[in-house]
Amino acid sequence: MKAFLYTAALVLAVALNACGDGQRDAALNLAAVADSTKASTTVDLAEFHLPLVLIMPDGYQSATRTWKDELGELSITAGEHFNVSITEGPADRDRLKGDLERDLLRKNTIVEETPELLIYRSDFPDDSTLVFFHFNKTISADGRTFTAADGENSSAFSLEDIKRMATAIGPKQPA
Repeated sequence: MKAFLYTAALVLAVALNACGDGQRDAALNLAAVADSTKASTTVDLAEFHLPLVLIMPDGYQSATRTWKDELGELSITAGEHFNVSITEGPADRDRLKGDLERDLLRKNTIVEETPELLIYRSDFPDDSTLVFFHFNKTISADGRTFTAADGENSSAFSLEDIKRMATAIGPKQPA
């Protein structure tokens, strides 16, 4: 009988020690998830021979990357509110601004302009509900120049969507 009591006490002690309150394990699991999320939100574009990174905005878990060889263009999409095209070569801002001025169909207004970034609004004069925002960004990385812009044939983006896309693409930082 004494052997049974000692065995039962030992089993009970081991069981109680093994259970714990679960907070430590939960904290470790949460930290692991946060690390994996952080790692998955930064996308290295080196597989396309581009010295650039894509930092996925909050709320976007993954992006579809498509290389269009005939155009020399990388298209990146994630959901309905993220569509970016990247090409190698400097942006021809003067030509783009000239095209915007000569556009007979839409009224184009420059919203923000820096040496690296141009954000503009396009709307149809006879329909105030059709408003589109676009961006054109120049990125210098590893001695090369790239142009990022909102994707062609994409849906209408809000100004917040455009700013989110413009800030998501940048040069890869040296390790």
